Amino acid sequence: MGELRAGPCPVSGQGGTLGGMDDFPAFMKRPVNRIAPGAQATPGVEGYVFDGADGSQMAFWTCRETASSAAHVHDFDEFMLVVQGCYTLLIDGAKVPVRAGEEYAIPRGVEHGGEVLAGTRTIHWFGGHRADRASVTNS
Repeated sequence: MGELRAGPCPVSGQGGTLGGMDDFPAFMKRPVNRIAPGAQATPGVEGYVFDGADGSQMAFWTCRETASSAAHVHDFDEFMLVVQGCYTLLIDGAKVPVRAGEEYAIPRGVEHGGEVLAGTRTIHWFGGHRADRASVTNS
């Protein structure tokens, strides 16, 4: 598991950005990969998912509003990287701020939730199936 970090996420502002981009590239945001709103643990989140041949998934999330993520548990490991902003993990009663450029590993079976600032972008790797896609209709 990651190490505990001192100090909260900044109250205002983005908390930093990797590479100077403010959004994921368009090729990563194709409608066929969009995560269904009901599969999101955090309100106000836009997400896209990609599947690995072994059943693992990688998800890209942009948080449009400051929000809280409900506590939940996975039957697989999770690894996250904050690309922009700050995500405060809530694990074992501790608040763990993860800022742009920082990463955190959450072992399977560990209950976790979080608090995210508007504008935060994250990339998550899951050792199993985490997110369902939204249905895409052709017009």
